[in-house]
Amino acid sequence: MNILILGLGYSAGFFARAALARGWEVTGTVRSAEKAAELSREGIRTLVFGGFAVSSALAKAVAEADAVLVSVQPSEDGDPALGPLRAALTTAPKLRWIGYLSTIGVYGDQGGAWIDEATPPAPTNARTRQRVAIEEAWLALGRDSGKPVQIFRLSGIYGPGRNAIGKLREGKATRLIKPGQVFNRIHVDDIAGVLMASLAKPRNGAVYNVTDDEPGPPQDVITFAAELTGLKPPPEIPFEQAELSPMAASFYGESKRVSNMLVKQELGYAFRYPTYREALRALAATGE
Repeated sequence: MNILILGLGYSAGFFARAALARGWEVTGTVRSAEKAAELSREGIRTLVFGGFAVSSALAKAVAEADAVLVSVQPSEDGDPALGPLRAALTTAPKLRWIGYLSTIGVYGDQGGAWIDEATPPAPTNARTRQRVAIEEAWLALGRDSGKPVQIFRLSGIYGPGRNAIGKLREGKATRLIKPGQVFNRIHVDDIAGVLMASLAKPRNGAVYNVTDDEPGPPQDVITFAAELTGLKPPPEIPFEQAELSPMAASFYGESKRVSNMLVKQELGYAFRYPTYREALRALAATGE
């Protein structure tokens, strides 16, 4: 199988390596020649694509792709990949799956209530309103072309090199206490696993929440990481006293419990890390 990944960043990189492990052909795009060279040394064929001119190599990769994963960050004008590549994707002869990585942020604040894919998006800022518009643009491509397009709404991403244990060791962990606040999380290995499961069962227009089983207070994760490692947890700080960036403040302004039941029922996916506890134990064991 030929996989094309538009935007070969942290999460998509784990999917790429899982695909390579299966013996599939993988091509990815990044925005700089330096990053392309770095990833190519890892064995991932990497092209430079900044969302403007489409090189002959990228056009060839689209034409040969069985599946395309879109993981590019939105620009001020929307999705950098959709406009330049829409025609090529529509006519790609082998293409049978397109996946777009979005965010559960499109649901906005739900007051800590449980929600699922039937819950209408309720974006609360320009960033998430744009995500809703981009999701719809990709779904429209699926409706117009007949190519199966799937939307994956990811919760808070963590894994090797990006986790609570690392933050503790670097002295960057915090424990902000906001009563009733819960966040949702997903390990990068489970993102890759859900994408693999979807590849086996394409459904045009599908929307999936990709999140683990246990939404919870963010300070609980830091406390558990400290218990695992023997590191001293940072002091608890009341939310009202915290000095947050606008981005961090926007995250704390939203609380919801996101269900992953559709992924389990429709795709038959069993999570490798059902909660942060299993994941942090594994990360602590490997030193990652």
